[in-house]
Amino acid sequence: MCRRAAAGRSVGDGPVGHRVGVGVFLSRERSFGCAHSHSMALGSRVSTEERRARDDAMASKASMTSSVTVCARGRERRTRRRPRVDVRRGFVDGWRPRARANAETRDVEGADTIAGIATAVVGAVGGVAIVRLSGPRATAIGGGVFARAGRRRREEGDAKTKATETTTFESHRAMYGVVVDENGDVIDEVIALAFLAPRSYTAEDVVELHCHGGAVCVQRVLARCLSRGARLAKNGEFTLRAFLNGRLDLTQAEAVHALVSAKTTEAANSALATMRGGLTTPVGEARATCVDLLAELEARLDFDDEMVPLDVKAVEAKASSARDKIREVLATAKRGALLETGVTVAIVGRPNVGKSRLLNALTRSERSIVTSREGTTRDVVEASVNIGGIPATLLDTAGIRSETDDEVEKIGVERSRAAAAGADIVVLVVDAERGWVEEDYAIWTSEIARNDRAKGSSVLVINKTDVADAANATPPPDVLDSFSTTVHVSAATGDNLGDLEKAIVRTVSGGAVDAEGGAWAANQRQAEALQVALDSLDRLQETIEANMPLDFWTIDLREAAFALGSVTGDDVTEDILDTIFERFCIGK
Repeated sequence: MCRRAAAGRSVGDGPVGHRVGVGVFLSRERSFGCAHSHSMALGSRVSTEERRARDDAMASKASMTSSVTVCARGRERRTRRRPRVDVRRGFVDGWRPRARANAETRDVEGADTIAGIATAVVGAVGGVAIVRLSGPRATAIGGGVFARAGRRRREEGDAKTKATETTTFESHRAMYGVVVDENGDVIDEVIALAFLAPRSYTAEDVVELHCHGGAVCVQRVLARCLSRGARLAKNGEFTLRAFLNGRLDLTQAEAVHALVSAKTTEAANSALATMRGGLTTPVGEARATCVDLLAELEARLDFDDEMVPLDVKAVEAKASSARDKIREVLATAKRGALLETGVTVAIVGRPNVGKSRLLNALTRSERSIVTSREGTTRDVVEASVNIGGIPATLLDTAGIRSETDDEVEKIGVERSRAAAAGADIVVLVVDAERGWVEEDYAIWTSEIARNDRAKGSSVLVINKTDVADAANATPPPDVLDSFSTTVHVSAATGDNLGDLEKAIVRTVSGGAVDAEGGAWAANQRQAEALQVALDSLDRLQETIEANMPLDFWTIDLREAAFALGSVTGDDVTEDILDTIFERFCIGK
């Protein structure tokens, strides 16, 4: 649930500043932003100096080997200090570092400030473009290129004078002003927003400059930031830093890419559910179970004589519980693949059975030419459509018939057969008015019965039911049983088109995915890792039943725990991170 979490005063607080209230998603003691992709819990407004002083005090306390916290009832609770971690690696012994307390500790060796365009760069499109800075010098670079304006519009000469000053930012406050070059000349009028660490998307200091849209202004502002010492961000580097700094886990980071590239509402909803921790919870619980079992077994290898006898049934029960959780997540993988890649549907049949009219009806457009003359369609016509929340590509093919003297029609028939061979679903359309004829049987034999890809993923559509009884076109029982489902429609009137869309969704998902669908879904990389974990736990059960030594139990448990950790990011290699984040755009 999105909750407004803005503290302090609102619009009109300062002379020219405006407090930014950001809606956040709260999940498992984390907050995930729904404005500017920032995830944070907003606190009261403080000045930069006050924040630095407070953070220095916090850092001083954190330097102790242990700290004492007094609870509400007066009792003391001791907490151990976390180990020092290299933020460039992002993990040591399964732990990822959180954002550091102050600027001095954040400015570690190798940490630099990155800049990138966070919005699509399309000429003459969009009213606003955003340049984003993140890193230890984000406020210094942003303050060096940004000149704050007063209540009234300043003259150009006044702006040049202002350009010699460095703007001081307050967290979550919008400021109007200009970006100036090294000579003080105005480059663009902008709105500047600062999100000071750790209350930002990357858990570092972040500055955003909201420029005018188009390609020219935003590129000039970006070039100005780069000239002040920022480095051009790599693909997905902002989200990578959010992951390395503990703001997001790996499943949530991947969901960011899935959200911005979503083609349907269902795909966007699935990505949002994953960002809110829907996938993290069951996978994390399964991994915690494996780690607990592994810790107990490792201890028994060294201190078995000093411990109570091992409860094998309890170990089997915990391993079975972890397997069940993994299977539940794996069940969503097919839906995830459909939402990400979509499905290809080839519409085949004899000439003039209504294939083109059916494509037009499904796309709610006049994509294909429709006439009463046979053979109107000579080539494959493609159309993209959302079917039951799944992106689909419909292929309207030329009518297939065995004998024709037309050279162009022969080429069209060959392309129709190729489209059917490569499609995820083959929809065979027959004419209720003419009934099931020998030509329909020949098409079924060549394009479905002999096509391994089409077996179990084909739909029979009996068309023109507005003028004839569908029973006239019912095929023999052996042919009818080869289709996953049969739908009676009228492409001319639109009758039962909704049933056809549901049939396509059921067919491509094997019945496991409803059009309404579950909220979140695992992607292909996550599904592969989950399958490794499931196989390891299956081998563990076989090892237990074979009464093998505990050393062999730990091998399977360790492999399962590592595979599950690669899903959430607790155990992940740099190669995996490179593969994931190179798919992102530069500004994300």
